[in-house]
Amino acid sequence: MPEGDVVYRTARRLGRALDGRVLTRSDFRVPRHATADLTGLTVLETVSRGKHLLTRLDGGLTVHTHLRMDGLWRVLPAGGRTPPGDLVRLVLANAEWQAVGLRLGMVDLVATGREERLVGHLGPDPLGPDWDPAEAVRRLRASPEATIGEALLDQRNLAGIGTIYRAETLFLARVWPWRQVGAVRDLRGVVELAQRLLYANRERPSRVTTGDPRPGRDTWVYGRAGRPCPRCGSRISRGEMGAQPRERLIVWCRRCQPEETAG
Repeated sequence: MPEGDVVYRTARRLGRALDGRVLTRSDFRVPRHATADLTGLTVLETVSRGKHLLTRLDGGLTVHTHLRMDGLWRVLPAGGRTPPGDLVRLVLANAEWQAVGLRLGMVDLVATGREERLVGHLGPDPLGPDWDPAEAVRRLRASPEATIGEALLDQRNLAGIGTIYRAETLFLARVWPWRQVGAVRDLRGVVELAQRLLYANRERPSRVTTGDPRPGRDTWVYGRAGRPCPRCGSRISRGEMGAQPRERLIVWCRRCQPEETAG
């Protein structure tokens, strides 16, 4: 599933194509909004909220989309051919550009004043203007028996972290993924580290957590299961945790993140 940095860049790309321009076409290919027509409305702004996208229009309307596992937005010149097939869920176009949403996991059209119904449950966004590490820590501590690995993926605690940033954050913090939240000594340090990683990658076309952008060296543990740990040389482990099929994957170093040592 795309994580917060990818969704942030998607919002920026949509914003450059749509913000401040009048829509000349809207095509909702979802049953609930199939008859909606936004033609003539001006797009005010497009923002990310964790893994959610909000495109706000004049007239008090918001288009809410979520990429889920495989969704993406393509920005194409206006008048060009829209990708064929049933993968297209939404098209928003103006005189210069058309934004085509493919395989979008969620598509909603709501009153802007009611956005909270869709995103109000989310925790602080590490890439948002109102980022609040103290609030993120407070939410995490509300469930001290939860494992830190699962708690970091709970969007009600922090909005935008996925399996990649979970693995990289916990490795750098030397925290065993199955340690209970209540046993993590420097929880704020973990939260702030996750925010720094996301923030550092918010504008990059490819994600780098090690400082080395070369293929195979750009992450510490994610995508490196079975290979030597860059820090200690021991074999990187791979396992599963949690309930979501694609969010079960967890990678860690048994020596750098030992079960015996509190985080």
